Amino acid sequence: MSARKKITVVGAGNVGATAAHWAASKELGDICLIDVVEGLPQGKALDLKEAAPIEGFDCDVRGTNDYADTAGSDIAIITAGLPRKPGMSRDDLLAKNTEIVRQVTEQIARYSPKAVLIIVSNPLDAMVYVAHQVSGFPVKRVLGMAGVLDSARFRTFIAEELNVSVREVNAFVLGGHGDTMVPLPRFSTVAGIPLPELLPADRIEALVDRTRKGGGEIVSLLKTGSAFYAPSAASVEMAESILKDKKRVLPCAAYCDKEYGVGGYYVGVPVKLGSEGVEEVVEIELSEQERQDFMHSVQAVQELVQKINV
Repeated sequence: MSARKKITVVGAGNVGATAAHWAASKELGDICLIDVVEGLPQGKALDLKEAAPIEGFDCDVRGTNDYADTAGSDIAIITAGLPRKPGMSRDDLLAKNTEIVRQVTEQIARYSPKAVLIIVSNPLDAMVYVAHQVSGFPVKRVLGMAGVLDSARFRTFIAEELNVSVREVNAFVLGGHGDTMVPLPRFSTVAGIPLPELLPADRIEALVDRTRKGGGEIVSLLKTGSAFYAPSAASVEMAESILKDKKRVLPCAAYCDKEYGVGGYYVGVPVKLGSEGVEEVVEIELSEQERQDFMHSVQAVQELVQKINV
């Protein structure tokens, strides 16, 4: 029998601990939860491990403050960093989280040189760039969780608007993970029916606008934190496709050069995820307006990246 896969989750806050929960419940592999706060990852890992007899999942869950314990990981989900607070944009986090992600990535690359990195820390597209620069890993093994989450929010709002099961709804959101993201109604369907055939343009635009502001809406409601159930579930969906070589096509923050004319940045696009990480960037034909919106989003990512000193 082959050994179980190993998943490291960096950051034992709400996003990281919940990612560990989703991964354990899916039995994706043994889990190492790491954080700088002494006792926090150990306590949450033990609590999660004690849920195994109730939920019936067989995997080891360990908490640690020592990166040596993460050695040999197949996947590292990096959630470490400061969360957004009310009135704070993702961009406000840039300098502080750049340093955090740099330090984390150095350690993961040292102990798990063959790992695939999934970045969740904000501002997302810029932090994926930092992780790639610091790790020196091939671009296919460094990607960011963004489009899966943004598309899930769009799908949620569509299903709610039409009073249908979320299982019937497919949607794509491209571009940067922020207010310039580009939901694509033309490529969004309900049981295969294009969204524009089911809703008038003004209702679609309202759903698009809510999707763009989805993270901020949750921050304003919570007041003392940010979203964690959906972001962590999105990162684990990506990890599952990689660990099981499912080759699912999911929207992720992936490196694009000639693809979509991006010119060498990480930005949200549909990709095929398999055992090697990003196996293909899937290019779709965009309308002139969609392309303009997409390039506007790319420009916002470029401006962020240019502010970074790695």
